[in-house]
Amino acid sequence: MSYQKLDQTNRRTLAEALRNDTWVVACLCANWCGSCREYEAAFQAWAARYPQHHFVWIDIEDQADLVGDLDIDNFPTLLIERGATVAFFGPMEPDTRLAERILLAQVEKSDADLQREAASSAERRTWQEECSLLDKLADVIG
Repeated sequence: MSYQKLDQTNRRTLAEALRNDTWVVACLCANWCGSCREYEAAFQAWAARYPQHHFVWIDIEDQADLVGDLDIDNFPTLLIERGATVAFFGPMEPDTRLAERILLAQVEKSDADLQREAASSAERRTWQEECSLLDKLADVIG
């Protein structure tokens, strides 16, 4: 499955994908956000083009116990992670073209490059400490 809406019943599936070093692209949105509702169809279409990756739609209010402490400034916010390495975290225009370029650039990098970049700035180190879905899932599902 390349796309899912995160809920209480499929959190383990997402955690397993991350433990298996699958690239996960998470869109953090809110149901009340008009831009998010418009973006969802494009996000699903994007997921269909890359079935080797795991795309997940996370409503931050429905999943507040999981992502409530993330510093989300704007919607939609994209989180790209492989294993325990957060490769990207930030707001995104509601158009998948830029997001797709970011993902493709990340998946081409070696493990060493990803690790080097993860430690390359205070912002990226904060992503590793505060934004990892793998860590957050471990906290809520054990």
